[in-house]
Amino acid sequence: MSKLNIDQQTIKELFSNKRSDFLIPDYQRPYAWEEIECQTLWDDIFTFAFPENDYSLFNSDEDEYFLGPIVTFKNDNGKLEIIDGQQRLTTLMLLLRAFFEKFGNMQDPNSINTREDIAKCIWKTDEFGNPDKNKLKIDSEVSSDDDKDEFLAILKNGKVESSQKSRYAKTYLFFEDKINEFLQRFPAYFAYFPTRIINNCILLPIEAESQDTALRIFSTLNDRGKPLSDTDIFKAQFYKYYSDKGEKDTFIKRWKELEATCNDVFKSASGSPMDELFTRYMYYERAKQNNKKTTTEALRKFYERDKYSILKKDETFDNLEKLAQFWKSIALQDDVIFAERILKRLSVLNNAPNGMWTYLLSVYFMQNSDDDGCLDENRLYVFLNRMIAFIWTYAVMRPGVNALRTPAYPAMIDIVNGKEVDFVEYRFDIGQVRNMLNNYEFTNQRPITRSMLAWWVYNDENQQLISNDTTLEIEHIFSRQRQINEKTLTNKNNLESLGNKALLEKGINIRASDYRFEDKKKYYLGFTNDKGKVKEGTKNNELINMAKSKDDFRESDIINRKNSIIDEFIIFIEKNGLSL
Repeated sequence: MSKLNIDQQTIKELFSNKRSDFLIPDYQRPYAWEEIECQTLWDDIFTFAFPENDYSLFNSDEDEYFLGPIVTFKNDNGKLEIIDGQQRLTTLMLLLRAFFEKFGNMQDPNSINTREDIAKCIWKTDEFGNPDKNKLKIDSEVSSDDDKDEFLAILKNGKVESSQKSRYAKTYLFFEDKINEFLQRFPAYFAYFPTRIINNCILLPIEAESQDTALRIFSTLNDRGKPLSDTDIFKAQFYKYYSDKGEKDTFIKRWKELEATCNDVFKSASGSPMDELFTRYMYYERAKQNNKKTTTEALRKFYERDKYSILKKDETFDNLEKLAQFWKSIALQDDVIFAERILKRLSVLNNAPNGMWTYLLSVYFMQNSDDDGCLDENRLYVFLNRMIAFIWTYAVMRPGVNALRTPAYPAMIDIVNGKEVDFVEYRFDIGQVRNMLNNYEFTNQRPITRSMLAWWVYNDENQQLISNDTTLEIEHIFSRQRQINEKTLTNKNNLESLGNKALLEKGINIRASDYRFEDKKKYYLGFTNDKGKVKEGTKNNELINMAKSKDDFRESDIINRKNSIIDEFIIFIEKNGLSL
């Protein structure tokens, strides 16, 4: 059984302890606190130290404020490597340093005593208890943090140079400003605040006997300032694995490059961008395990199985790098890697009604790519088209991403087993599909509306590839304002019909949205204004052709266009072998 040393301590007890020699290891993430977290901390401890703005209401013998846990283990060099609490610990060090500097040459006994106590929290002491200003109680080796030297310099010197712009510098300046405000408001009680912070604010140091034990504890805790990402756990596992192989420095460099790639490519609603990469790779490993369960484990739970066995294989990190580069090529619309017709299909998929396609494509890539990360163009084109046809139709017939898991997970297993993905058990009755499409309410709020319009854009073989950087919005060709003013449409539902909607660049949509079609035409085509400035037109080929060939866009045009979209989509389903 692993042993833990757990003992609730004040900041003063923990920081000034001679055994306290903290190290933020190189596998940790950079300091991430911003003003909002610092403000919250300041407000919390100020309210605690001065209840109702009255210093006399504080009970120094009983009052305590819990700041959270600090999880560490003692490494081979005798330093306490911080596994959890890094952000909190760093911030407290900067706060104490700002207080220490502000005391300056204050000579009243209370100020002198408090300043000495703070000094013992920041610097190591000799055998007589005298602080050595050359030896900090904390060090940082964070490999991906280019600003860590600023942190250490600020702690040593107590000032921020004009050239220092890091988050450490911003945090220190924030606390300097707050301390100055406090000193102006309550000069007589200045020493009370830092004294109450170090003597009555409580931390829970948890010292584990090994890194593995510390990581298990880390996985169950929440960081006060920033939610822990699963990737932090995985990084530590990789770090240990490659360190044992004598490849620590190489791993740190590779990790930093992978992290930069993920930050450029992936967006994550929670966690970190790298979590998204690990999620996409998880589906490949899951498929290899023949796992068809429609309930998926949490990301961390999946990888920690069998003591993180997946992360302890050389091929795993290689595969993650390879997969990240693949998605980077997609994001950049790399025409060296992909033919134009492939990029167009990928552009359609970027407007998918849900994210399941990213998992299917990740599995497909991992299984079928060659050593150079390339895929057979013809096979990929067939796969992308079939995936679009299936996901789009399924989203209409059985809405909800969870419903899509049932056919998608077996398809992933087929991929890793070298079988063709044909969704044979889930083919559609074309009559039912047509009826559903005819009666479906394609409101702007439904993701499938945008999906159908994106597919329709590239259904035109002459449509040029539109950059991923272009923000496209849903345009009402027959404007809402026109219907309000003229009430021309006999069936008001046609205003929101798929036949009346198209994807249009945001800037053009803003300018053209409320106009009649005859006035919209110049925005679709582009024009030169009175000042001689060229206003570019849309890249949507259908709208360009429409502007050139039509004088007006009427209700009959809406109906005919809707029918054309549905007819062509039915043909698309049939061409991809998805009809009964």
